[in-house]
Amino acid sequence: MPFDPAEIRSDLACGIGRDGHWHGWFDVRLPPDALRRLGLHPDQPTARVTGASPPRWWHAEAERRARR
Repeated sequence: MPFDPAEIRSDLACGIGRDGHWHGWFDVRLPPDALRRLGLHPDQPTARVTGASPPRWWHAEAERRARR
C-alpha cells in the first residue's frame, strides 16, 4: 500500500435520504504530502474522461474474475 495507515482517515456518515431509504457515504482523506509522493497534488483539477470507454467484454471479464 502506498500510504502509511496512520495517514489515512476514513469516516462513514449514514442517514435517511429524500426517498426514505438509508444511505451511507464514505469520506476518505489523505494529507497532501502523501499524494505528492505519488506524483499527485491537491490542486489538480477534477478527473475528466479523455478517451473512449473500454470495450464491453473488458467490464464483463472483470465481473467474472471478481466472482472467483
